[in-house]
Amino acid sequence: MHDRASKPPFDPSIQVSPNNPCPFLRGLVGEGFVDGGTVPLRTLSQTIANASGETGVKKISARIQVRGVALIANGACHILQSIFWGAQLNMLRGGPLDKLGAGSRILGVDGRVNEDEIARLASFGGTYTDPDGGGTETGLNASQIQTFMKDNLKRAGNQSRWYYPILMKFEWPILLKIMGKGQGDDRYLSVAEVRTLFNERKFPDRITQRVVSQPVTPPSLILRAAGGLVAALLVFGIVALRFPDQFQPMLPGILGDLVAPPLPEHVEPRAAYWLEQNWALEDRHWFHHASQGTATFPVPYRWFMALEQPRLHFFAKPGMLHDSDHLQRFGFIPSPQTIDTDDATLRRFGYANVYDKTKPVPARLWDPPVNWGAQAENVDGLPVGFARMTGVPDPATGQIGEDRIGLTCAACHTGQIRYKGIDIRFDGGPAMTDLRRLEVTTGLSIAYTLFVPGRFTRFADRVLGASASDADRDALKQKLRAISTFLIDWEKTYAKTIDGKTRFNEKTKREEKQQDTEEGYGRLDALNRIGNQVFAQDMTLSGLSGFEKNLHAKDAPVSFPPIWTVPWLKFAQYDASIEQPLIRNAGEALGVTALLNLSDTTPKDRLFRSSMDIKNLNWIEDLLKGSAPYPKKQLSGLTSPKWPSDIFGDDAWRIDGDRVKRGRKLYAEICVECHLGPVNDLVFDTEFPAQSIWSSSRWETIGDDKFLNEVQKSAKGMGTDPAQASVLATRTVQVPGFLQLDPTQKLNAWWSCNLPDISSTDMPYSLGLMVLVDIVARKAMDDAKIEPKVQQAWWGKRRNCPNPGPQPPDKEERGPWYRARPLNGVWATAPYLHNGSVPSLYWMLSPAAERPKSFCMGGGRDYDPKQVGFAVADGESCKTGQSRFSTRASDGTELFGNSNAGHSFDGTPGPGKDGTIGRVLKEQERYDLIEYLKTL
Repeated sequence: MHDRASKPPFDPSIQVSPNNPCPFLRGLVGEGFVDGGTVPLRTLSQTIANASGETGVKKISARIQVRGVALIANGACHILQSIFWGAQLNMLRGGPLDKLGAGSRILGVDGRVNEDEIARLASFGGTYTDPDGGGTETGLNASQIQTFMKDNLKRAGNQSRWYYPILMKFEWPILLKIMGKGQGDDRYLSVAEVRTLFNERKFPDRITQRVVSQPVTPPSLILRAAGGLVAALLVFGIVALRFPDQFQPMLPGILGDLVAPPLPEHVEPRAAYWLEQNWALEDRHWFHHASQGTATFPVPYRWFMALEQPRLHFFAKPGMLHDSDHLQRFGFIPSPQTIDTDDATLRRFGYANVYDKTKPVPARLWDPPVNWGAQAENVDGLPVGFARMTGVPDPATGQIGEDRIGLTCAACHTGQIRYKGIDIRFDGGPAMTDLRRLEVTTGLSIAYTLFVPGRFTRFADRVLGASASDADRDALKQKLRAISTFLIDWEKTYAKTIDGKTRFNEKTKREEKQQDTEEGYGRLDALNRIGNQVFAQDMTLSGLSGFEKNLHAKDAPVSFPPIWTVPWLKFAQYDASIEQPLIRNAGEALGVTALLNLSDTTPKDRLFRSSMDIKNLNWIEDLLKGSAPYPKKQLSGLTSPKWPSDIFGDDAWRIDGDRVKRGRKLYAEICVECHLGPVNDLVFDTEFPAQSIWSSSRWETIGDDKFLNEVQKSAKGMGTDPAQASVLATRTVQVPGFLQLDPTQKLNAWWSCNLPDISSTDMPYSLGLMVLVDIVARKAMDDAKIEPKVQQAWWGKRRNCPNPGPQPPDKEERGPWYRARPLNGVWATAPYLHNGSVPSLYWMLSPAAERPKSFCMGGGRDYDPKQVGFAVADGESCKTGQSRFSTRASDGTELFGNSNAGHSFDGTPGPGKDGTIGRVLKEQERYDLIEYLKTL
């Protein structure tokens, strides 16, 4: 380093290579503080840390960050050279820090300064009062610098690379941190000082004084090597934490567990539209945000809103966990704060659709009306499916606690497809969310709040206020630490328990170790998750020990099923497991963590008390079902979405009438045996009256209404993956005797199930879940003071009994079974089969052996209107953050729950041909049938 006293005057100044494009480094060289060639990392990092004016831990942090950036400044192939000798400042041009046209362009490749570009920089700024008493001047604060850098990327167009935003974190924001004037949000970067730095390679006197007053001693070669190695490790760790989407998959074991799971990039749509489905705007928004009484997230609502994303930001605060843009990366759909706003705002969210042909009657005016309570608001702009639970007493103590935040059924049953930048949204369809990643991210957010410096202070300021006392802050930290400890311990308990359990594999006919099957985007193992919640975690939270043995691996993930038409189907689930709608909905609420008291230490009248909102659950069902389909012979309530050909103008979305006619005949030939006639095609009913669904003998009168008893087929005969159908058929649970579940006595007495005697402590999971949810629902009605007559009406006449299987019984169709539902809206339900293993209708109508075995999901994947679903390439590479569906593990073995076999068009069905349901279709026939299915 040059002696400051011997530094030559500016004219002629110390020359700086044009291959050093960094203004700050050019200033260090021009002022004589470092050499213009190779500079040891320690010298460079200490000099810049001195210039920053930081002290103590912040100064050490600054040195580490600078050393990490300098380490990679010349490129990956120069890292060893940088470790042992230092960064080569005259060889930065074209390296990782040079953005090649996507930067400010103030300094040309010849080293000349472009004054027009400095003027452009100033245009992004504002007028600031000089804190040193120099009047006012033009400058840029942190927000304006962010806008400037984003505009640089936009201007670069195709020249921009994915990693340029990463590099920008180490350019102008650092310059603001070191040379900025003022404090906090008022800190700004003086354009005049930037001009001097570029033109004269000269710092303001305050920066020069900092560097002069703190001389740097050269390091030894050994220290240089050791420091470089440590820096390299730190850089990799810090970069992985800061940019988890790119690096988390590369990290091994526990290191990977400390980093947020990778997420797809969020891309704003060009436009969005909600399809017409017979719901008024107020119905839709209420459904999206009406609480079911769930506390899905482990912290109160206010705490959730105060948590930050588990990502490291060196020169800015991280985004908030609840930011809609962030949650959309998990697959959630954005939602407005309120529907009482202007049309322009509503259209941003797909409401006030210009393509609407009708104005649906609000459910409050239906016959019969749906008298749901007050309009559910979304004051914090959370996505569809997030709801605030207010004023609910703790089931164990009876005390009113803080508001909680939970997911509703809309979180998993609201669909969206994207095509050429336009989003099409529809209610009741399968969501493309990844709830496991959100669980992990939330847990890491809590951990980062506790352990990353500065985060808890900001969290406490948001929750308690900036003036909160130290005692209140300590108490808050203890509560948050207790939650974090429980989450970590529970993950360990789950892993340990599952590691010691086995399962029977129906395909291999062998016992094997249990292990999770990745759910990924658009899939969830709902049945096993409900069992784990109710019969393990809820018991632990109620103070009962030893029932973690009830845990089961999440190994039977399914695609979220569509829920339009479901209220008029006798069975809703893929496995036709539950007939009683209130039990179905209450079980779902318990599964997404309604608070539940199963403690033997609380007063008996509080046993089985929950936070479940039984009124909202009933109203949601009413909103879905509408009026009875008979005698009108039509469905109301939530109707299935129509093919959006009027929204997309290109030929790919136009319906070919001739193909539809041919496809309708194929449907009558091939599909009606299981799926019955379509519910919404009058032409089909006229041409094929004997096969019309409205004349089907499968309509069963229960009470005052008719319900469609869907066709059920054995999992074996269909040849499809049996994992989900086997959950309720094979899983068992143990419960404490004091609960007195007595499934035989209670279900027989309440529903005339005619069950044989079953133990009150050891029982099939199916019966344990049926009776427990039944008891909890009855308790919820009593606690809500629902009159007995109203309770009876809410229950209806559909029974809470085990599914007897196909009716009439068929000895060739032995359980477990899957049910076949009508195919209205099937175009909007990709990927197909119950486990989401088939990406499009094209592949569903193909021989199973030809279907893709591995493909990617999530991340705004474009819908394919030709194949109707997702056009994939078998074994394709996934984009950052996407999840991979695969039928096989990396070692080639079949993944449990992920078979895409069965329902195959490969020959003539018959004995010994499990999985074959029809002949091979010609290519034209496939597309004819697909064209018809688009119209349903």
